Amino acid sequence: MTCHQNLPDTAPWYLVQTKPNAFRIAERNLLRQDFPVFSPTQNQTKKHGTRFRHTVQQLFPGYLFVRFNPEFPQWRAINATYGVSRLVTFGNIPSPVPHALIAGLRQRCANDGTLLPPEQLNLGDRVRIISGPFADYVATVEQIEPDKRVWILLDILGGQTKTRIQIAALQKAG
Repeated sequence: MTCHQNLPDTAPWYLVQTKPNAFRIAERNLLRQDFPVFSPTQNQTKKHGTRFRHTVQQLFPGYLFVRFNPEFPQWRAINATYGVSRLVTFGNIPSPVPHALIAGLRQRCANDGTLLPPEQLNLGDRVRIISGPFADYVATVEQIEPDKRVWILLDILGGQTKTRIQIAALQKAG
């Protein structure tokens, strides 16, 4: 039995920086070592020339969360894991990520770690379209229908255009 099995739900999460373009490698190798990992992702549509490309992007590019018991020395293997750049520490001591942050992120994610659409949109909210032909446009919520469709106002070519879109394609603008 390793120190990572049967971790309580209250066990802390820590931040790991991955090497460039090695997120999946780091994730796979940490899981092989029996370290639980969490990395929220979101579906996005990007326009490349005249085509649209659907991708899954990390919410925190270059980072993932790992859970372990800091009282057992096996956690030191994380820095030597292929794909990992380093475990984020302060004075060579791993610093736990606030429990409320991880709990909030996990609540907003599906089982596969994909960020779910916002539960609560209000009239007048500024939203960013994350998929479809209007990806990366910012719009204003005009009307919300019970079937999870939202009417938005898009500013296009100096005028406002009203269009209907699935709530899953929207993200609150910061």
